[in-house]
Amino acid sequence: METLDCAVIGAGAVGLAIARRLALAGREVVVLEAEGSIGNHTSSRNSEVIHAGIYYPTGSLRARLCVAGKEALYRYCPERGVEHRRISKAIVATAEDEIPTLRRYKEQAERNGVLDLTWLTRDDMAALEPNVLAVAGLLSPSTGIIDSHGLMLAYLGDAEAHGASIAFHSRVLGGATCSDGIVLRVGERDPLTVKCNLVINAAGLCAPAVAHSIHGIAAATIPPQHFCKGHYYVLAGRSPFGRLIYPVGSGLWHGVHVTLDLGGQVKFGPDLEWLESIDYRFDTSRAGSFYESIRHYYPALPDGALQPGYTGIRPKITAKGEPAADFMIQGPREHGAPGLVNLYGIESPGLTSSMAIGDYVADLLGLV
Repeated sequence: METLDCAVIGAGAVGLAIARRLALAGREVVVLEAEGSIGNHTSSRNSEVIHAGIYYPTGSLRARLCVAGKEALYRYCPERGVEHRRISKAIVATAEDEIPTLRRYKEQAERNGVLDLTWLTRDDMAALEPNVLAVAGLLSPSTGIIDSHGLMLAYLGDAEAHGASIAFHSRVLGGATCSDGIVLRVGERDPLTVKCNLVINAAGLCAPAVAHSIHGIAAATIPPQHFCKGHYYVLAGRSPFGRLIYPVGSGLWHGVHVTLDLGGQVKFGPDLEWLESIDYRFDTSRAGSFYESIRHYYPALPDGALQPGYTGIRPKITAKGEPAADFMIQGPREHGAPGLVNLYGIESPGLTSSMAIGDYVADLLGLV
């Protein structure tokens, strides 16, 4: 049987951030990735936004790790040459009855330690974003955009510089916990059995399935697995916006919003489509609902201006209609298996939070 010190399952942004952090702490790390390259799922199919930390419940991991992760990214990206831009975001009310929700957003942001939001009047909005229809807004100057692939490459480079390695096409088939570590079966063609001192399950969409495959993890500690797809349309032509535009949310959803990539292309999305399994096919019949949603705040959107972009899937641990769950990061205290950390439901703002999640996992394991 082969032996490993630390195995990180999953080479998305979160898994690579954790691998980097453990390698910096002096541990010998191998990243086990089922695919042939890094970040093939959630990490490369999102809005690439550095979130400020506005909406999340006070004291939640999502709130705490988003704010800490945002600050860490803004320090890290210039040091490592990761392309990013502090572009800012306007959250807009298109009707008077949405203004109280804007006020609640500002109050929640302040409870989360986000103290830089400024109020925008109708005139302020007209001057700032003349193509946006709004009666009021909030400006978030610390919201940004980032090259997610560049960030993952930087994490991997740091990890490898401190002795870590990555094994592609290394799907975890199952395993078992034991008193002095975790045994994993890895690889589909010629499976290899390895015994690890530490295992970090950062498998994203597949994290609950991976946990169920490891004998000795109590099933009651593993949350249900749900998939929620979001479609993104792109806008043909020059951007009519100078920053990200988010409408006031409705219920559990923050609406079809405007993001810009680092090349200046406008993306609208995501919407919500609940799935039974992972399926990235683009449903072009959803265009009508996009036009209707977008024209609430961008009434000049021309017919035919939207073109299919891409889809992404969020690793949900709550079902349709249920409140969004907090990040679930379980160490031995929760599941009883020494040396194991399971990460579930790391959806937005997981990319923003990635460095802070790495620190959180290191703290759970008692690493400096």
